[in-house]
Amino acid sequence: MAARLPSSVLRSAVCRPSPSLRQSPAWLRSASLRASYSTEAPPSPLYAKIREDLKGAMRAKDTNRLTVLRAVMAATLNASKTDKPIKTDVQLVDLLRKMARKSQDAVAEFKAAGREDLIEKEEIQQKIIEEYTAQSSVKEVGKEEIEQLITKVAQELIAAGTTDAKALRGAVTARVMGKELKDAAVAVEKKEITQMIGEISQKLAESS
Repeated sequence: MAARLPSSVLRSAVCRPSPSLRQSPAWLRSASLRASYSTEAPPSPLYAKIREDLKGAMRAKDTNRLTVLRAVMAATLNASKTDKPIKTDVQLVDLLRKMARKSQDAVAEFKAAGREDLIEKEEIQQKIIEEYTAQSSVKEVGKEEIEQLITKVAQELIAAGTTDAKALRGAVTARVMGKELKDAAVAVEKKEITQMIGEISQKLAESS
């Protein structure tokens, strides 16, 4: 009859991480252990690629790509602790676009300050961000498409009896921002869309 191992030994064998995991950075060990016991839905395709590419960047010691991908994962982790977690490629692409805009602003600031040493690094990281945005299957909604959508919605509301400019603007905003573009990857800032809604609503209300 085979000898029976003490329960403490069995618990140690089950709970102890593998040697390769113990040698990984603390944040990666934590993420790996969470993934082992997670019952959540699988990550979006783009996030899965980013997570896999992070491993490759670590092996290749690609500093710029590591910086970008770690920033994406950190932002995603932070979002998971809020009421607006990033669960889809659309949400992830929106995050990437915000990061790209911040990177563009940083480049402009560095140029104004004459920091050529920082400009090249920032531009490389910006291209990496845009690379992942382009690789996604998410279709971007551009300014022209948004204008057409606003016009269409406004015309439908006017035909239904909403002709007051202020009421029309509010109704168009509720439908466009709250429904039509809610889960879309939008290439235009929210502030600009709001301005477009106001201008188009005012013009159509006056001509109705």
